[in-house]
Amino acid sequence: MKIKLIYPQWPKLTYQTEFHLPPHGPVCFASVIPDDVRLEFTDENVEPIAFDEPVDLVAVSCMLTCQIPRGWEIADEFRARGIPVIFGGIGTMLHHEETLAHADSVFLGEVEGYFDGVLEDFRKGALKRRYDYQQNLPDTRLIRPARRDILKREKYNYRGVQMVDLVHGSRGCRFNCFPCCTPFLGGRKFRPRPIEDFVEEVQGIDNNRLFIVDNSLAQDNAWVKDLFRALIPLKKKWISHPITDDDEILDLAAEAGCWYVYQAVFDTSDHIRQRIRRLKERGIGVEGTIILGLDDHDEDYIKRLVDFLLEIQLDLAEFTVLTPFPHTSIRQKLAEENRILHNDWRRYTAGEVVFQPAKMSPSKLQDLYDYAWQTFYADLSQELKMANLFMKVIQKEREDGTYRKRKLGSRGWKGNRQEADVRR
Repeated sequence: MKIKLIYPQWPKLTYQTEFHLPPHGPVCFASVIPDDVRLEFTDENVEPIAFDEPVDLVAVSCMLTCQIPRGWEIADEFRARGIPVIFGGIGTMLHHEETLAHADSVFLGEVEGYFDGVLEDFRKGALKRRYDYQQNLPDTRLIRPARRDILKREKYNYRGVQMVDLVHGSRGCRFNCFPCCTPFLGGRKFRPRPIEDFVEEVQGIDNNRLFIVDNSLAQDNAWVKDLFRALIPLKKKWISHPITDDDEILDLAAEAGCWYVYQAVFDTSDHIRQRIRRLKERGIGVEGTIILGLDDHDEDYIKRLVDFLLEIQLDLAEFTVLTPFPHTSIRQKLAEENRILHNDWRRYTAGEVVFQPAKMSPSKLQDLYDYAWQTFYADLSQELKMANLFMKVIQKEREDGTYRKRKLGSRGWKGNRQEADVRR
């Protein structure tokens, strides 16, 4: 049997430097495919899809709402050729009713312990329309190391610089943030993997730079401390979502190789100011994630917020517009208030206003989104700010002897250049 696994292309944010990280969902899915099944992977973000290639089953993995319409187009093309298509991934879980119109089957939930049954049904010609395991989350001890061998590694670099590999140590999130659909997708319970399993996977990744993609590293302080202690001997350099603002934890994070963190900046308070300062004091960079368009945001507030970000010297800032994704509490609120403008999912990129803001017109919020990006990066472009972060990690690698200068067999994003060229 031959399965073609496809990760569809999606529209990128206008102001964001375009580079491509190796996707996480597909390589995790690939880990449950048995050895007697031939699996080929295409990430449409870095290479075209071969629609005429002989294949028994197409599996489409979607992560984002704005990615799902392209997934439907791809599925329609294969089904017109008589090839059955199954969808999975968190994007599918958010849009599974619509997706059924373009698929022979949808898989909802996490695959560990369950996908063998899907393959058995397919072999018997009895593929079900829907496999729903969202309420039957697997034991995290079943999670195997992701199959990164399916990736074309040379495709995932930026100007010749090796990008991060994605890895996760836990699933689920006990927090319930209003713009986030994670509680619907992975549940409100924090579900950590055994640390020894995580460490074994990390040791097997041929890349010194990682992105620990857990929803938050601020859910279980005892587990996080043990995790960081286990990472210290590996000398990896990593990025993550927020870390608990605790002296011992931050010190351990720095010692364990924390390169920079994504930190939500939701106001101009001293709390945020001190949190950023404490990270930077330990040599940990900060990329602020800033949502614009909350109900208390007016034009003056957004402009003051951008000034604040420049004042506290964030290394990077990623601005997004509040977006009412399916199965979030903010969507329910805006729908009840009749403030959602449309459901053109391709435009749900978090870079376009798709709702009626409380204190301004949609066009004004769109203008302020442009203002935020342009003002924050007026003195130094995002490319150069990102290069500065990479120079810091290269310096750390040189200091501990883990730096490796790679020759890549692809032109990458803009030419085949070596890592030293990031200095330019």
